Amino acid sequence: MNAQRNYDQDLLEQLLLERKDTKEIILHNDDVNTFEHVIVSLMEICDHDPIQAEQCAWLVHYTGKCSVKRGTFKVLEPMCHALCNRGLSADIQ
Repeated sequence: MNAQRNYDQDLLEQLLLERKDTKEIILHNDDVNTFEHVIVSLMEICDHDPIQAEQCAWLVHYTGKCSVKRGTFKVLEPMCHALCNRGLSADIQ
């Protein structure tokens, strides 16, 4: 039983550490980019399927922002830069 508890505790600590290292790209609303541009950008850069990209575009439009991708900073940084290079407003939080 003690071995199981140590395994569970180790697994929990690992999951907490991974969660702590997880960041997300936040896409912000603007008055410049079209829905089509946002949707295509999300599909090409963040590997969204068309429905997911459209849903994110609507969320950004109505709520002002949306988390569009989660992962480590190292993985998200080039994606965030690529979105910004297309004229979108995004940051990593």
